[in-house]
Amino acid sequence: MEADWEVEIGGGAAVIEALWPGFVDLRAAPERIVEIAEAAAFPLLAGLLLALNGPGSPVWTSKCDQWEPEPGTAALYIDMLPREGLVFAEWEQAEAFCREYVGWVEAMALTGPGQEHAINLVIRQVIAGQVEGFGITAYLSAKGCDRTEATAGLATLAAAFADALPALNSPTARGSKLQ
Repeated sequence: MEADWEVEIGGGAAVIEALWPGFVDLRAAPERIVEIAEAAAFPLLAGLLLALNGPGSPVWTSKCDQWEPEPGTAALYIDMLPREGLVFAEWEQAEAFCREYVGWVEAMALTGPGQEHAINLVIRQVIAGQVEGFGITAYLSAKGCDRTEATAGLATLAAAFADALPALNSPTARGSKLQ
């Protein structure tokens, strides 16, 4: 499995618009998951979104999508922001989170025979209403012999991604977050 992080700030880089017109706040109303078309089409994404927005999670999500970039590959992205403070005030805070998170995910060593898994965390500027700062776009992808194997690999990767998430206010505590 490959896990890494990078910074894409300025110079025309993408900006996360967190509180966009179609935003569904799963922290306040998890039952609204049915309003997110991507989650309805890909139940695994629904479970991951609920885990990332759960009461013990240190993050919340603003956007997501799932797609098949090429045959035998399944991928998704989720924009994540810190629960405390709405955004990371400094990009170095997002960097510290990414470094720690990548370390936990790498320790899980998920890749099996014939499978490739990748997680890439990208630090970006974010606008959340009147607040500006930094957030993280998480890209997860899995490659297999066919669509079924790739989707199964992505499910395994998403579960590991949720399990690696530290508990709110407890950077070393981890546990199963995705059922």
